Amino acid sequence: MAKVYFLLGGNLSEREKYLSDAIQQMVSKLGVLVASSSIYETEPWGFVHELNFLNQVVVIETCIAPLDILDVTQQIEKDLGRVRKKNQYSERTIDIDMLFYEDKIISSERLIVPHPRIQERLFALVPMLDVAADLIHPVLEKSIRQLHELCADSMEVKKYRA
Repeated sequence: MAKVYFLLGGNLSEREKYLSDAIQQMVSKLGVLVASSSIYETEPWGFVHELNFLNQVVVIETCIAPLDILDVTQQIEKDLGRVRKKNQYSERTIDIDMLFYEDKIISSERLIVPHPRIQERLFALVPMLDVAADLIHPVLEKSIRQLHELCADSMEVKKYRA
């Protein structure tokens, strides 16, 4: 069984419900939920939108291969109303990013793991602190805690209160 770390996020409609529905589907299709962070609220990253994002990290133990996981998570996004736009950064109901697959380094046309920009984004690092502060990034060879301390992102990431 592999521990896989995912970042979930969305800023449209019933944000909490989309996070919850995505987690339910991921558990039913991928494996066992072993940890989840608090939910955090952040401004959109890389574009301007009036609605803030909710973000959460979940850890799932699975025996499914990384590219197969990608297929499953993209189908879940589609089932939950995600519309992919040409612009990489845009509003969405749900986004599911694979941050880490154990300590594996994967670089293919469809998937790069660890996520190539996690070290630049507080909205990913802060919830990762909740579930795996001491996890070592296999490429950068620093812990999540160290990456958080070094991150130049100044965006506010605050715990969400429903």
